[in-house]
Amino acid sequence: METRPQDRFVRLNRTRHVRLPALLCILIYMCGCGQQPNVPGYSNPVADPYASKRWSSQTFTTAHATFGDAAKHFAGIRPKPQQPIEFPHKIHQSDIIGVECTDCHFGASRGPRAGFPSVNFCMTCHETAGDPNDPRMQLLRATAQRGEDLPWQRVYGFLEESHVRFNHAPHIRAGVECAMCHGDLAQMTVAERAVDHTMAFCINCHQQRGASNDCLTCHY
Repeated sequence: METRPQDRFVRLNRTRHVRLPALLCILIYMCGCGQQPNVPGYSNPVADPYASKRWSSQTFTTAHATFGDAAKHFAGIRPKPQQPIEFPHKIHQSDIIGVECTDCHFGASRGPRAGFPSVNFCMTCHETAGDPNDPRMQLLRATAQRGEDLPWQRVYGFLEESHVRFNHAPHIRAGVECAMCHGDLAQMTVAERAVDHTMAFCINCHQQRGASNDCLTCHY
């Protein structure tokens, strides 16, 4: 079979084009790009001091102590708040004393959170006012003398997964009474959940007052 010189030249060129990339890769590898980092192994690994407790903890999760607590949270069943001291709203809001809601929860008229009054704020009245034999007065004054604060618990509040952004201040400016959302605290000895803050409750109120019901008004 006769082979033409030009055919032999074409085959040589094709072979050369195939070999050049392979030779280039080998050259790069030999220059060091393909070397693995020289990392020493762990000859003396440090023992985990919490290994023995990691799976024996009695806490269900970081958010819930037990499975029952987690199930109640999922179902929207919240436990009754346990306050450090009985605060009688009925006495403070009576005609005799006449303390307004925003006198103690002054954050409600300024921003999103109503807030709790500090012990120092309470002592502006109760340093002298109040029965010294009353256990509530004794606890309040002893806490103030230690320079501590009372760990009040929130009575109302939305679940985290609801992604609700609630701001007290615009509701106060719109003339919404505190009792509308919190019940008649003037008739309560201790604050309790008297109103169910469902989405329907908020939407109906917005419709009645001509406020926006756009999703982003309340949710983030």
